[in-house]
Amino acid sequence: MSTTTDAPKTRGTAGPGERLADWTDGRLGLYTLAKANMRKIFPDHWSFLLGEICLYSFTILILTGTYLTLFFVPSMAEVEYDGPYVPMQGVMMTEAYASTLDISFEVRGGLLVRQIHHWAALIFVVGLLFHMMRVFFTGAFRKPRELNWLFGWTLLILAIFTGLTGYSLPDDLLSGTGIRFMEGAILATPVIGTYLQMFLFGGEFPGHDIIPRFFVIHVLLLPGIMLGLVTAHLILVFYHKHTQYAGPGKTNTNVVGMPFLPVYMAKAGGFFFLVFGVITAIAATVTINPVWVLGPYRPDQVSTNAQPDWYLGFSEGLVRMMPGWEWVIPGGYTLNLGLMIPLGVFPGMLVLIGLYPFFESWVTKDRREHHIAERPRNSPTRTGFGVAWLTAYVVSLIAGGNDVWAVNFNLSINAITWFCRGAFFILPVLTFIATRRICIGLQRRDMEKVLHGRETGIIKRLPHGEFIEVHEPLSPHQRYALVAHDQQQPVEIGAETDENGVRRKVSPLERLRARISRGYFGEHAQISKPTAEEYRAITSGEGHH
Repeated sequence: MSTTTDAPKTRGTAGPGERLADWTDGRLGLYTLAKANMRKIFPDHWSFLLGEICLYSFTILILTGTYLTLFFVPSMAEVEYDGPYVPMQGVMMTEAYASTLDISFEVRGGLLVRQIHHWAALIFVVGLLFHMMRVFFTGAFRKPRELNWLFGWTLLILAIFTGLTGYSLPDDLLSGTGIRFMEGAILATPVIGTYLQMFLFGGEFPGHDIIPRFFVIHVLLLPGIMLGLVTAHLILVFYHKHTQYAGPGKTNTNVVGMPFLPVYMAKAGGFFFLVFGVITAIAATVTINPVWVLGPYRPDQVSTNAQPDWYLGFSEGLVRMMPGWEWVIPGGYTLNLGLMIPLGVFPGMLVLIGLYPFFESWVTKDRREHHIAERPRNSPTRTGFGVAWLTAYVVSLIAGGNDVWAVNFNLSINAITWFCRGAFFILPVLTFIATRRICIGLQRRDMEKVLHGRETGIIKRLPHGEFIEVHEPLSPHQRYALVAHDQQQPVEIGAETDENGVRRKVSPLERLRARISRGYFGEHAQISKPTAEEYRAITSGEGHH
């Protein structure tokens, strides 16, 4: 057996591209970096596409937003419109609104790009919310991914405010009404509200600075922060590796899936163009934000059916549900509780879901790393909390459109408002209880399937006359997927006295943690997995039904 060794290429035989690659690698180490990461394994599951939809929608927003920036004039100076849209000719309006009309009717492809931008923004926030729901309900936020959860949560908050500043830029009647709503909320802030309002608007409402300032915030500040967070989020996904669902061969120390290059990258590239195509098709066929119908903003007018985009609708719903209470404190200062309380609940709902991973970590005292995603049914209490939060969100969203519901369904707006007031406090509790019971029932059903197999619907009569239903045993892979999850044990306080009979000092906080832990992982909150002895007894016929 003989071997041959190729002689090293000399500078004269290497091509210019190869020489450039060698020069770059010698200074940046790109080859070593690529070799370590380009073959990284990613698990394959449809729910992981939710995060990709967010990423691709954000990319589309950057591309279309750059195009729109070339033609938009962020100025509140008044001009007389003389463009091609005849119904508006001769109407006084701001340059911001006039340039929006020009983008819609004069710039080639302007209206399509505007609508792609707006639809991509809506889908971006939808994707973020559903992606966070997937992470929350599967427990993918647990160690070591708490920081990445905060990155995603911050992205959701920034996306909401980026949307607010974005749809306010055209200065049409609808967006101007939304800005007026925001101004009222700022003025309701005790002590500093008037100062904040004057600083933001540059004077009495509507001022002359709000559109230029929103433009800078919308185009530079918020997208820059979001781009940094997206980059950090992706870096941590690479570093920590992706979570995967339980299955044969899948553990906390490995990842089963496809390599980043070429398989995952090829699929991701195709999915990007699919998302881009779907958003473009929606934008080309479904009109959104027709500012020419609404007209320019005037402080003395309010458009009918004035509703914010869906992701801010729940904040308006909180305000509409709240009675218009006021409290005049000594000194003649009026506290507008009708706005203060809802605007305290608004960030409270968001902070509650953002800090939840740290609350659960405190309750469980679990310091292990988790790379296996849980099925929502295997954590009934967490799933119940998530559904309760979504219930409160949906009730608030319904309240935010109470006038639209009343008009379209011929209902009393007062009846809708009172229903939402009660439902905001009652329905989350009921859905929490119902969701937890459903999860426990699904756990019990899974354990029955593990022990007795899958029901086939075939009825068999035994020689002594008894009728039984034939069960088909599960495959080892199916059984493993049903019993692979961990079962946490409640945190115990321990004995009240030590070995010397001296009473131990247990803090109230520790007692509270133990009580909450029993609610999470007690006998009434989870079904014990069958033991190997129980399984052998069933399959050997001793306990077969």
